Amino acid sequence: MAQRKRTTSRDTRPPLSRGLRLAAATATAAAMAGGLIAVAGPAATAAPGAALTAPDADFDNDGYADVAASASYAYVGGKAEAGAVTVTYGKEGGVGRSVAYSQNSPGVGGAAEKGDRFGSDLAYGDFDRDGYDDLAVGAGGEDVGRDVDGGTVQILWGSPSGLKGSTTLKDPRPSGHDRFGGSLEAADFNGDKKTDLAVGTGTTAVVDVLRGGFTRGGATNGRYTVTADIQGAGRAGVMNLHSGDANGDGYEDLIVDGFENTQAGYNANFWIPGSGSGLKPSRDQKLLPGVITDLGDVDKDGYDDIVVGNQWDSGIPGSARGGAVHVLHGARGGPAHGDRTKITQNTAGVPGGGEKGDFFGGELDLGDIDGDGNLDLLVGAPGETVDGVTDTGAVTILYGRADGSGISGRGAKLLTQDTPGVPNTDEKGDFLGAEVHADDLNDDGRADVILGAYGENGGNGAVYPLLSGADGSLKGRSGIYPGTVGIPGTGTPRLGVNFAD
Repeated sequence: MAQRKRTTSRDTRPPLSRGLRLAAATATAAAMAGGLIAVAGPAATAAPGAALTAPDADFDNDGYADVAASASYAYVGGKAEAGAVTVTYGKEGGVGRSVAYSQNSPGVGGAAEKGDRFGSDLAYGDFDRDGYDDLAVGAGGEDVGRDVDGGTVQILWGSPSGLKGSTTLKDPRPSGHDRFGGSLEAADFNGDKKTDLAVGTGTTAVVDVLRGGFTRGGATNGRYTVTADIQGAGRAGVMNLHSGDANGDGYEDLIVDGFENTQAGYNANFWIPGSGSGLKPSRDQKLLPGVITDLGDVDKDGYDDIVVGNQWDSGIPGSARGGAVHVLHGARGGPAHGDRTKITQNTAGVPGGGEKGDFFGGELDLGDIDGDGNLDLLVGAPGETVDGVTDTGAVTILYGRADGSGISGRGAKLLTQDTPGVPNTDEKGDFLGAEVHADDLNDDGRADVILGAYGENGGNGAVYPLLSGADGSLKGRSGIYPGTVGIPGTGTPRLGVNFAD
């Protein structure tokens, strides 16, 4: 089951979309021990390795999920905003080693240069069909010859020892846009059992689809383009890409999150269905606006449902916009024909309350956190103020109902850095929840919770893995910081601003 998504931000506010991320500040890394989070959910019943908790990405094919995170504004070799990516490898019993990769790393093509922004976006898949997941990395600011900010995409190849070596993918339309690789999504859009790669730029509404059949020499099985019906000029274009099968026909579909540069300035989401010949934009459907999406069958009816996060949605009737998430239930005729569910911080059972600037729904991810066989939803609110601490951020866990009817506010739990078990403490501008991810790092049948706080330590950023217990608890022993993986604290690396989901 595909459950993938993306994110970004332009300033010190919480992220708006994956291809627009910026970063801020300096400091050194520090790790603090955490305890136990008493967030009891339904008892775990799923067997280890159950389908809902199969690893999203497994670069060394050891059965444990691996998590890739961006620090796309990191200094590398003294070059500002050259960018880096970290991978935290899962292992038996918990969290394994974390390794940083940049364009100065052995085996990685190119060279770290100012403004490359290596890690602008990430996508995973077994591109060469050798049994090891690979990592596609966008470098949206890469200068390609005389093409300033033309952008590029590299595939870092999986192996028994993890990511090793890389191949640069050629931009098929270098004169048609800038910032190639600003948004990425890997999926099988035509059902041929080969992983395709969709590439957006953020500067146009056109998405390049590179057909599966990738070789380490850079060849693909062909390419084509699809164009979302995004209106306006200037900033109108693709921000995020996601995939899943919302009409249950066996082909993965593409969700395009774009920005419509209209007077209202709304974000626009489009569903483009897959088929035996690939994506079919002629059959697209416009969805509710939002900045981020994820897909998964939350109500177990055989159709992937689309969860839309809209951090600007009004969660307070007639008042400020605190944010909301919408579940668009899949249907045979596509998501526009299914039922809809809306959840805000004012929904019964959801902790706290909607307030202006919370940005509830600014990030989200699906996974079976309590192991009961139903998908749960992580929702980031990176602008949340907690106990007077501005923009420290928070994450809400919304559990799937035991009867399989979908996500609700019942029994929801709130996580902050002052919650026992979450490393570190609430501080102004941490933006906890700017990225969230659910994945099974230790192969125990429960998705673990991985949180990003790109504002941590004055903008250095951090990643916090929390292991899910059989009793519904979450335990995080320490955080992953730039200093712990060899990324300089110079400038504003913002580790954790983006995960490969």
